[in-house]
Amino acid sequence: MELKQSKTYKNLINSYAGECQDHARYAMMKETADNARLYEIGCAIDEIAKNEQYHAKRFYGEIMKACPEGCPDLRVDAGYPFTEKGELTADLSSAADIEYNESVRIYAEYEKEARDEGFAEIADLFGLVAAVEHCHMMQLNNIKQQLTDGTLYKRGTPVKWKCSRCGHEQESCEAPAVCPLCGSVRGYVKPELPDN
Repeated sequence: MELKQSKTYKNLINSYAGECQDHARYAMMKETADNARLYEIGCAIDEIAKNEQYHAKRFYGEIMKACPEGCPDLRVDAGYPFTEKGELTADLSSAADIEYNESVRIYAEYEKEARDEGFAEIADLFGLVAAVEHCHMMQLNNIKQQLTDGTLYKRGTPVKWKCSRCGHEQESCEAPAVCPLCGSVRGYVKPELPDN
């Protein structure tokens, strides 16, 4: 079967569009975090945005292999959620739900269809992206939980806090409100953000 005549080709197009939207969503969310002076959270979100951009690039590359002469008018035929409110906790929750849907439902289905149609390498690509999206979901849920329960910069036992600007480290139950070395606000302290 030729890729351009397959469901897999349509899935690549929809995936490219979805990953571009995800990249834009995270760029806006980073701005929300930065406005809240949560700069390291913004950096974590920016890293996710860059991941999404690279996923889009990979899908774009597969599309272009199918039409090296160019694709002047590709049609996107999938739904894309618009749920951002400009409120960090709500947006983190919404984004985590989207990542879950992508990792468990959408890319799993696309992987199966690609494999069924004989496109093993593209199926593997969908599977690899699904695994990353699952990690994104875990990380976003973790950030949201820490913001919600007040543990982003406060713990019950001493942990190491590190300023991302100057590298100052200190072990305590709470991150310093202001870095004693460079004077940066708490938002530059790197919080613990496990992703799996």
